[in-house]
Amino acid sequence: MRGWLNRRLNDSCEASDLAQDTFVNVIAAGNAAEIREPRPFLVTIARRLLAHRHRRHLLETAYLDALRALPEALMPSAEMRLMAIEALQEIDRALDGLPRAVKQAFLLAQLEGLSYAQIAERLKVSASSVKQYLTRANRQCFFALAA
Repeated sequence: MRGWLNRRLNDSCEASDLAQDTFVNVIAAGNAAEIREPRPFLVTIARRLLAHRHRRHLLETAYLDALRALPEALMPSAEMRLMAIEALQEIDRALDGLPRAVKQAFLLAQLEGLSYAQIAERLKVSASSVKQYLTRANRQCFFALAA
């Protein structure tokens, strides 16, 4: 597992961490005895972890890029930056599995403060679709964060 991950990451430490996370996920699921094809099962989990790692990296990079555009006086402390990155990752996990348009509508409403009409124009959908998207995304976040 570690060798397979290392070939994809070119970082043996990160590969070891992801291999460990893969096995921890299997153990935490509590169904290890029921697995008929262990290799494909482990590869599937590892691929998902790689995808999550990539998404986290993209989120963090986008946030740090946005911070670089701020004047020095408005730069948040290291602690606040870490808290913001963790919050972004939690929101990303909450929105995981939703269609792209639903995520985009949610982010446009929350981050840019756009109205239903403005979001509808950007996404090229109706305002009633935007309302449905935001209801769905808000419900998803509520249940994900309440768990």
